[in-house]
Amino acid sequence: MQFEVWAPEAERVELRLEDTTRALERDPERTGWWVVTADAADGDRYGFTVDGGPLLPDPRSRRQPDGPDGRSAVVDHRRYAWRGDWAGRDLSGAVLYELHIGTYTREGTLDAAATRLDHLVELGVTHVELMPLCPVPGRHGWGYDGVSLWAVHEPYGGPEGLKRFVDAAHEKGLGVVLDVVHNHLGPSGNYLPSFGPYFTDTHHTPWGSAVNLDAPGSDEVRAYLIGSALAWLRDYRIDGLRLDAIHELHDRRALPFLEELSAAVDELAGRLDRPLFLIGESDLGDPRVITPRAQGGLGLHAQWNDDVHHAVHAAVTREQQGYYADFAREPMAALAKTLTHGFFHDGTYSTFRGRRHGRPLDRSRTPAHRLLAYTQTHDQVGNRAQGDRLSATVSPGLLACAATLVLTGPFTPMLFMGEEWAASTPWQFFTDHTDPALAEAVRKGRRREFAAHGWSEADIPDPQDPATRERSCLEWPERETGHHARVLAWYRTLIALRHTRTDLRDPDLAAVRVAFDEGARWVAYRRGDVRVAVNLSQAPVSIPLGRPVTRLLAAWEPIELPGSDGLLTVPAESCVVVEAP
Repeated sequence: MQFEVWAPEAERVELRLEDTTRALERDPERTGWWVVTADAADGDRYGFTVDGGPLLPDPRSRRQPDGPDGRSAVVDHRRYAWRGDWAGRDLSGAVLYELHIGTYTREGTLDAAATRLDHLVELGVTHVELMPLCPVPGRHGWGYDGVSLWAVHEPYGGPEGLKRFVDAAHEKGLGVVLDVVHNHLGPSGNYLPSFGPYFTDTHHTPWGSAVNLDAPGSDEVRAYLIGSALAWLRDYRIDGLRLDAIHELHDRRALPFLEELSAAVDELAGRLDRPLFLIGESDLGDPRVITPRAQGGLGLHAQWNDDVHHAVHAAVTREQQGYYADFAREPMAALAKTLTHGFFHDGTYSTFRGRRHGRPLDRSRTPAHRLLAYTQTHDQVGNRAQGDRLSATVSPGLLACAATLVLTGPFTPMLFMGEEWAASTPWQFFTDHTDPALAEAVRKGRRREFAAHGWSEADIPDPQDPATRERSCLEWPERETGHHARVLAWYRTLIALRHTRTDLRDPDLAAVRVAFDEGARWVAYRRGDVRVAVNLSQAPVSIPLGRPVTRLLAAWEPIELPGSDGLLTVPAESCVVVEAP
């Protein structure tokens, strides 16, 4: 097989394959590339040395059996026998479910997670969104400090484990989305700078120097990232990628990296004859992210929309700190705007940023399914000081209201693992850094961050303590008891309605009609023949629907349909879905 590596400044590159050493030669057709042919089989260990330096893993390693610092291993993807064909599953009409392999089950493996897929099928989920799987230090971590962008974290099950998981999901009709991180790597185990200009000081990010997307050498860096993305979609049959924090991909070139990546993914989808998609995490409030390339946009197929989260969270919790401030001022109005316009900040002043933010969506050309809505995510839970879920803050009734706003709204819904049964477990920030100095720096930095906001350092969980990860593992038996079972039944009901009522999947944002009462804390909206009423107050409210109700579709609390006056009385902290043609 051919071994190759990009090392444009090197004078000498060697391959160490098992017990042999071979010199690489410059590739006459590709500037900066080195190549050598050697006999190798699946599982053989290897690495490269550059100018006599230490043995380093392959930047394009397909497997790191001994972790980020160990030697790479050859992976022959042809050895895996896929159990069937897969036609793919598009985002339109989807319900996503974000999960972390290390805490979805206590075992923390891909194989263990696969045994829980029936729960998602029964729930009505269409796609599983896996948090990052690239190798990280130690055994457990969130995955956002990964390296080796072609490889799968070995403690989770490595390449074979991911293929088995994808196979199992596809057999049950579930699509699989993978969260990938292109905006930074490491820092632990990041050896890319030893090979070439993968990073640049032209721009800076919260993690240090930016990934090199526009400085000298950036052609190959872009190819590196695009090659990794396509490998997940091709070699592992992943259906879509979630791109982490695209606002930290600093790029001033005329052809933006994201547009180039989008074109490559669409081209691969055509060759594979199945739908593939990209979902961006963006806080830019910029419609161009999800505008098709033919219309002058970047061409991503969807994006996370934090504005929906912030509006729902501020309304149900009444929290006002940080970025919730603008949403909490008039929370019912904020809900109404996001439900009808997608972005809350669409050129309006953001007190959190101290400036105007965002740009209006063109509702006539932007289908609502291109925006993902959610009440909780790994970020919005795990980046709280104690990793407390919404279920630790509000009543089951308000949880039901929040779920209703997302699952009957116009956007593509996404759940965070365990929210569907009001999980009692927190989801906290945890790491397993093997470098003592880095571990201590992360521990101190986390506590210092929240101490600045009035928290006692003693109240902030130690990220390096194994108990922090243990506390974050789901407790599956609780979903069958008490209010957990009731909340789970509500989620199942709402998701079933979304699948069976075409009105709830209508992508036309301009067709959504909303009424609200700020003082009484209720909001109601129309989706075709479906009416949704949500009461966030601690007292019953009467909501004028304007049309006679013909059928009750779902109600959190027992409710009577309105009489001739057309007033629907909704109990305190409750919600209802009715048919009113």
